Amino acid sequence: MTGVQPTSYVVHTFGCQMNAHDSERISGLLEADGMERVETDDEADVVVLNTCCIRENADNKLYGTLGHLRKWKAAKEGRRIVIGGCLSQKDKDVVAQKAPWVDVVMGTHNVHRTTELLNHSIEHGPITEILDEAVLDDYTLFPSALPVRRETTYNAWVTIQIGCDNSCAYCIVPAVRGREISRPFADVIGEVAQLASTGVTEVTLLGQNVNSYGRDITLAERQAGSDGRVQPLFADLLRAAGDVEGIRRVRYVSPHPKDMRVDVLEAMASTPAVCEHLHYPLQSGSDRVLSLMHRGYTAERYM
Repeated sequence: MTGVQPTSYVVHTFGCQMNAHDSERISGLLEADGMERVETDDEADVVVLNTCCIRENADNKLYGTLGHLRKWKAAKEGRRIVIGGCLSQKDKDVVAQKAPWVDVVMGTHNVHRTTELLNHSIEHGPITEILDEAVLDDYTLFPSALPVRRETTYNAWVTIQIGCDNSCAYCIVPAVRGREISRPFADVIGEVAQLASTGVTEVTLLGQNVNSYGRDITLAERQAGSDGRVQPLFADLLRAAGDVEGIRRVRYVSPHPKDMRVDVLEAMASTPAVCEHLHYPLQSGSDRVLSLMHRGYTAERYM
């Protein structure tokens, strides 16, 4: 079964900055495969929905959208629908059961296989591939080793970490994004330098819990028998990124208050390129509510 090869695509992104960066990667992969981005569904041969499951009724909205896309797909031969992101990771086989006209269902850990899965669906029919956790080729390559289509020329996301090891009572992110994995320090700074060489002046260091960066690698090294602080932590990363020639602004999202350290604040104060703005979610002023939320800090400690 061989279908019509698509030549154009559109990506619809829902949710957080991590999804926005994943969509840049998806776009980059599709364009590296010879496709052109268009602005509307009617112009596109492929519609990609990069989904979020944090918001209430996200699943109802998705299946409502897929109902409309069923008619869109039937109107022209060769049209394809790709679903990715956190909702497909959570629902796994449910998407294909409820919307069998979808061509590709993928999760949060195999964005790097977007074009392979799409081409498989063209040759062999619909495919669902959901990985339970990040695999070696995903987090060794990491997001930015893949082709990326950025929306602007002066700023860029730089992923420093994937996953989250926290257990906030209200949050599904650890279940759909997996455990924390820090990207190697040299790879992060190498990407920042490469971006600066192309004219990028502002970078945002991106992760689910950026201020725990490096601790998973440090722990693994210590368990292997190494002594001391063997891996640079987030404060070191801030300083190094801010020292890259050509970088004028460094931002980061998202930090967790329970993991905030004095050395991070000192790095912010001593590195001119690091912006003074800090996204620092309290969530509640009630210690009882914070405990129920499993946030790991009190209002007093936050202050």
